[in-house]
Amino acid sequence: MKILRTIADVKNYIQIIRRQGKTIGLVPTMGALHEGHLALMHAAKQKCDIVIASIFVNPIQFGTNEDFTTYPRVFESDCVKLESERVDAVFHPEPLEMYPQGFNTYIMVDGSKTDKLCGASRPGHFRGVATVVTKLIHITEADQVFFGQKDAQQVVVIKQFVQDLNMNVVIQVVPIVRDKDGLALSSRNTYLSETEKKAAYILSVSLKKAKRNYLAGETNVEALKKLTADSIMSEPLAKLDYVELYSFPALEKIEMVDQMVLLAVAVKFGQTRLIDNIVFGG
Repeated sequence: MKILRTIADVKNYIQIIRRQGKTIGLVPTMGALHEGHLALMHAAKQKCDIVIASIFVNPIQFGTNEDFTTYPRVFESDCVKLESERVDAVFHPEPLEMYPQGFNTYIMVDGSKTDKLCGASRPGHFRGVATVVTKLIHITEADQVFFGQKDAQQVVVIKQFVQDLNMNVVIQVVPIVRDKDGLALSSRNTYLSETEKKAAYILSVSLKKAKRNYLAGETNVEALKKLTADSIMSEPLAKLDYVELYSFPALEKIEMVDQMVLLAVAVKFGQTRLIDNIVFGG
């Protein structure tokens, strides 16, 4: 597996790949890889000739008082995991490589896809995501880029700017990977104490409960949101950020579930903010 640390390194590597007529899959990550990330690598290997993973803790998507400085950075062990998935190359730049002195261009998606959920809770977050993903797509010349469904709003935002900017790339979405007890895998799970981790199982329990109630006939959005919130708040360690239900993928406000919807939650356990979601309806 090649380790590429500069944009020039990546471009030289891509020239060789393109001369061979091979397709390129990109898996953007911030590292601290888990089985959810590896599922993305596996999907990319199935669909593309060459897979490039990026490991870059992107400073411009973190807000004030968020965990940029403490975000887990374990590059050597990440590389072992990438090699086990037969990833061809990893792009691991420093922040100044991506955002050199004088950098002043950002990608923003306005409107209903970014003004709610994590967009409301984390101002500027999606500007940072859209900018770094756009740069990574251009740097790697990827044919396909792979993301997880856990970051459902992120996927919607990325698909929006890819369409709006006529980018010649396909966005692939891979289902959420959970541990044996249902907790959605996340690099931030490493922050949780054992007690907090046990408490966090309430997220998947509550989402599944809402889906069961929908299947049993409950279609009122506010009722489903309240049921989910009440279930989450039955866990004393849970501090609710949001419970929201929108049409999917449009993320528009609705009153009744009469189409595909996204039920999404963000909850803090201690100092750790976790997100999760479930899609149902149709």
